[in-house]
Amino acid sequence: MDNFAESGTASTSQEASTRRPYWARSPEELFEELKSQSSGLTSAETGARLQVYGTNTVNAASGAGAFRTLLKQFVSPLVLILIFAAVVAAGVGEMHDALIISCIVLASSLLGFTQEYGASRAVESLRKSISLSANVLRNGAEEAVPAEALVPGDVIRLSAGSLVPADAVILTSRDLNVSEAALTGETFPVAKAPGISPPDAPIGARLNCVFTGTSVRSGTTTALVTATGSRTEFAAIADAVTRQLPETEFSRGIRRFGYLMTRIMVVIVLVVFVANLLLQRPLVDSLLFSLALAVGLTPELLPAIISVTLARGARVMARQGVIIRRLEAMENLGSMDLLCTDKTGTLTEGTIQLSGCVDIDGEASGRVRLLASLNARLQTGLKNPLDDAILASGHATDEMAHYRKVDEIPYDFARKRLSVVTEGEEGTDLICKGAVTNVLAACTLAKAGAMTRPLDAPLRDAIDKRYQKWSEDGIRVIAIATRRFPSKKTGFGKKDEVGLCLEGFLLFLDPPKAGVEEILTGLKRRGIHIKIVSGDNRYVVRHLAETIGLKSTHLLTGSEIATMSTDALFARAQKTDLFVEIDPNQKERIIKALRRARHVVGYLGDGINDAPALHEADVGISVDSAVDVAREAADIVLLRRDLDVLARGIDDGRRTFANTLKYISIATSANFGNMTSMAVASLFLPFLPLLAKQILLNNLLADVPSMAIATDRVEHADVLRPQRWNIAAIERFMLCFGPISSLFDFLTIGFLMLLMRATTDEFRTGWFVESLITQLATMLIVRTAAASWKSRPSRLLFGTTISVGIVAIALPYLPFAGAFGFVPLPPLLLSGLIGISLAFAVILEIAKRFFFHRRSDKQASARRASGHRSPTA
Repeated sequence: MDNFAESGTASTSQEASTRRPYWARSPEELFEELKSQSSGLTSAETGARLQVYGTNTVNAASGAGAFRTLLKQFVSPLVLILIFAAVVAAGVGEMHDALIISCIVLASSLLGFTQEYGASRAVESLRKSISLSANVLRNGAEEAVPAEALVPGDVIRLSAGSLVPADAVILTSRDLNVSEAALTGETFPVAKAPGISPPDAPIGARLNCVFTGTSVRSGTTTALVTATGSRTEFAAIADAVTRQLPETEFSRGIRRFGYLMTRIMVVIVLVVFVANLLLQRPLVDSLLFSLALAVGLTPELLPAIISVTLARGARVMARQGVIIRRLEAMENLGSMDLLCTDKTGTLTEGTIQLSGCVDIDGEASGRVRLLASLNARLQTGLKNPLDDAILASGHATDEMAHYRKVDEIPYDFARKRLSVVTEGEEGTDLICKGAVTNVLAACTLAKAGAMTRPLDAPLRDAIDKRYQKWSEDGIRVIAIATRRFPSKKTGFGKKDEVGLCLEGFLLFLDPPKAGVEEILTGLKRRGIHIKIVSGDNRYVVRHLAETIGLKSTHLLTGSEIATMSTDALFARAQKTDLFVEIDPNQKERIIKALRRARHVVGYLGDGINDAPALHEADVGISVDSAVDVAREAADIVLLRRDLDVLARGIDDGRRTFANTLKYISIATSANFGNMTSMAVASLFLPFLPLLAKQILLNNLLADVPSMAIATDRVEHADVLRPQRWNIAAIERFMLCFGPISSLFDFLTIGFLMLLMRATTDEFRTGWFVESLITQLATMLIVRTAAASWKSRPSRLLFGTTISVGIVAIALPYLPFAGAFGFVPLPPLLLSGLIGISLAFAVILEIAKRFFFHRRSDKQASARRASGHRSPTA
């Protein structure tokens, strides 16, 4: 049994060569081989098989994840530079320095590992709270179980919207179409059915199988699981088939920041190294000093800081009903300035009510209600709120007992219809329910009272006018039609949906959600604009938009988009308020066009065909009740379909982004100032201003409070505007505050050399203390645009900063200080350094006010110049 499950992915083995693979064998053979049956396995059997096959997961075990995270700390470019420096020191006999540098590398890497791995585990636990489930036959009955509990021999049932949880052979199916783009790259859904495929058939030609990671677009199926976990086809090529997500705003910002730091680092390091060689300084000391400067310039704990900040934000958001599936998406949520969403359940209550069942003249009809109830009760495909509303009305329950189901033609997005075939006292009837336009296209007759008449042009015009009037009043309309067949007919299909008789219409109400206008106003105040992307007709969508205060001037229909080039859609998309009558496959094009216009786009969707748009958006948002394929494609999952929940999530995302940028700005400006002054000083002093190990220790201690930046408070103004990466702003920040740090470093040099006549070791010790204290002061002062004493830091940030400051002053007096080249400082010298640091804090506070005041003026001028442009301008 073990080898059988592997035969699909290890077909080159000797055993596979002597017998046919599972897709080339009959279901009877497979049941016998897997010791299963059509009613499925028992709980005891599945428990035993789990011990043999393991859980149905493709990802590596957590231990491997921990190892990879730890390994990543040691293969980062900055750590490799330090390892190289340690090797060089050891190679020339400086074992003491090599040991200290190695200890600093280890401490820094372990600090990054514990924070980053802890963050990843926290997010993984959140993801498991919305894990995938599967409908499976266990103990002869259908039940929902976690997908990871499936084993070979299980019998599963899938319907439209299901994500296929394991490799399986189809036992029965009805109009089954499966999207295999994730596995084969094939754009269009593939029709699947029971049967036997050739032994040498490639994956795309195994039409009797479904595979892990693919999704059901339409129809239903019952299938026998043949392979799970690492034995599936998906696992065999997982790295190759993983979809390449578009580069997000946050990723783009990180990449550009990396380029900026690389340019600065290369220039300074090369200049310092060459200059020290020309000054005939020792080669090894010059090399180690230059490499230490390279590391000191760069915020090397940035990955860990980002992970910690995001993980904390994810935990906060989870408590408010927002689950983060991909950490990076939280930063993008803070950057989002445009949200595209359907209307149902987001802008409306989502509890659809059946307000009327009427004939073609608009009169109440019990027959139309009965037909609708039969269709809704007997269909077994895609679950939807319209059917729930029909069944909740409950008025036709007694009459339904006289009918039995004969067959079913499942819903699909091309026909936009769903039919069931029933047999009653009057005969065999096909009952079709669907979008008005699509049902009318299949009708040639219409029921008017007890009479049946041709559906001619005048009658169609009258129906169109009535349909438009209902839609303009905000009523959603579904058509009902029938066709009588001989009782002996069997095998119904899409070809039978012709020559239908229009019976009437179902009228549904989905009123605007209470308080939605206030929520939309709040989103607008946060700089976020809403665009509705809906498959509903233009009149219904426009009515809703006008009711809740959204713009509805510019409207674009699916039929217009179908004729547009990519450039034409790009030109129109920004100006469009409402996208209506949209084919599901057009949603991805709309999102792509809006992103091309430099918007950070969020997309809220829960349907079968929303997955491509969710992938394309900067922030893919779905709900816990969404179909499997949409929920798995999303970056963020709302436990309640509520824009108010999303608005709170956006605020948390912006706080997270603000704290991340806060760390980057503070670290780069402080590092730039200190390392620049050190590089310049090395050219004029008769000795290196700091040893490599002292620079690295300084950098490590300065990074400790940064780990608490995730807990810091954020200004209210930063929550009210989208947070965007601005490399130019980071450069300005660095060039403003960095030179101030350098200025006081040069004052420190003058104080130590000219006034105190410090020895080489006293100089290095004194500069180490002053440099570290000024970096800590920068952390507390520049973290806010307000006065430092008015906008207090979080307790953890303040506590760790003060603690490291105390360590900095006490370090020269500790027993092991000599290992780092430190010596005790005379009281007068130490007092002078503390005085210089206090003066630095005062000047920094003044410069900060000037910098942020000027930045606010520039932002206000930019807003006035743009005329408050919006995405719909």
